[in-house]
Amino acid sequence: MKSKAVLCAVLAAALYAINSPFSKILLEDIQPTMMAGLLYTGAGLGMLIIHLAGGGRGSEERLSRKELPYTIGMVLLDIAAPILMMSGLKLTNAANASLLNNFEIVATSLIALIVFREGISPRLWGAIILITLSSMLLSLEDASAFEFSLGSVLVLLACTCWGLENNCTRMISSCDPQEIVIVKGFGSGIASLCIALAVGEPLPRIASIPPALLLGFASYGMSVFLYVRAQRDLGAARTSAYYAVAPFIGAALSALLLNEEPGLFFAAAFIIMAFGAALATMDTMRA
Repeated sequence: MKSKAVLCAVLAAALYAINSPFSKILLEDIQPTMMAGLLYTGAGLGMLIIHLAGGGRGSEERLSRKELPYTIGMVLLDIAAPILMMSGLKLTNAANASLLNNFEIVATSLIALIVFREGISPRLWGAIILITLSSMLLSLEDASAFEFSLGSVLVLLACTCWGLENNCTRMISSCDPQEIVIVKGFGSGIASLCIALAVGEPLPRIASIPPALLLGFASYGMSVFLYVRAQRDLGAARTSAYYAVAPFIGAALSALLLNEEPGLFFAAAFIIMAFGAALATMDTMRA
């Protein structure tokens, strides 16, 4: 059972990894809040199609009134997080944003400890320290003046929101994952689209909408579906640890697709992040 959960977590990470590089490309035509709305709407729409086509599981537990506070929290945080992520991605390169996504492990683990008393081993504490140090390096825009990049700060805030959202999702992870993705996708997606229109963001070209919806279905819809399945057996902190592989895939794709040339800080942060990710993953495997 645990090996299946691990497989779900790794597949979820791989699907999420494509988000930063491909979103960076689409952000050339789509504004950040509109992009966030299309991504989550695509997640909800794709999962709804699968459900209607017979992919649903009749034996799965349905969301009920007792899960309502966590469901509302999940949707609200999934409005804020992708808007922050897309805004940050607009201002920084995709490779940086990809690596910074590992800060979600830190946020998820610390919230799981403080709020839900989920244990953190010494090895995972080491991972948290290394990932935080790496995130600080990636966020520095001017080392001599210790000025932080606004884009990186926005990505870190997005990761913090997702860390809290992961713990909300943890509380409803026994329920139907398809239903969770549908509620999350349409709730967060439609709300973000309304916000985008309210603040005056222009509608994108018609040709840009299907790729954004498809990307949302893969990187948020299927990724979240597999993540929820993994959380049932691994818990919030340990499932997030397997996401440690996603930023490195995302950084590699960014280099290939966007020809981004990493600087010295990126190289140092990459090495530190790799050690932190390895510690987080090893801790999960020992559990």
